[in-house]
Amino acid sequence: MVIENITDVVMALGKIGLWIQALGIFVVLWVVFQIFNSLINGKRLKEVYNIKEDMKRIEGKIDKLLVKRK
Repeated sequence: MVIENITDVVMALGKIGLWIQALGIFVVLWVVFQIFNSLINGKRLKEVYNIKEDMKRIEGKIDKLLVKRK
């Protein structure tokens, strides 16, 4: 009788352990995805800043041309 109860407790703990393990895998995958996503977004932001600087440079050149025309 005591042995049966201990076995039930061990089986219940094993099931809880499997759920915790599955949750841990999910969290690890989520963190990896977030790191990957932030790396890609960093590259995109860098490209956007480069385009912004190019646009400022082009606007400056256009302004100079318009001033020379008048």
